[in-house]
Amino acid sequence: MALTTKYQRLIETAQSSGIADLQIGEQEGVLHIRGTAPNADAKNKLWDVYNQLDPNYLSGDVVMNVDVTTQETGSKARVITQNSNLNIRKGPGTEQPIVGKAAKDEIITLISRANDQWWLVRTADGEEGYCYAQYLEPIS
Repeated sequence: MALTTKYQRLIETAQSSGIADLQIGEQEGVLHIRGTAPNADAKNKLWDVYNQLDPNYLSGDVVMNVDVTTQETGSKARVITQNSNLNIRKGPGTEQPIVGKAAKDEIITLISRANDQWWLVRTADGEEGYCYAQYLEPIS
């Protein structure tokens, strides 16, 4: 079965969510979805659909490189790890690949709260991904 068939619902969600510059392609057994979501809710919806089709993202046959357009600066949060850097992940879950790190006491931008445990964030360097919320402290 082609991955575009297996993940048809995910593709349709991406198409109907207003993802700008949407690119979908299959290469070497992996479905690639790229583009820019109009907001964090649209990006989170993609992850929700993906998790329904492939619980806990176990098959590893989808790569989503979807950023979020932010019209205005989001709230800020401080990284409150004990000693180490905070991992920034591609999706909301520890099984997701690490796409960046934020240093202890670094101030990062909160884009949205995916759920109580995972927040979508962006570093000053422009790295965007999900962090475990217990290591972030909102600041005013």
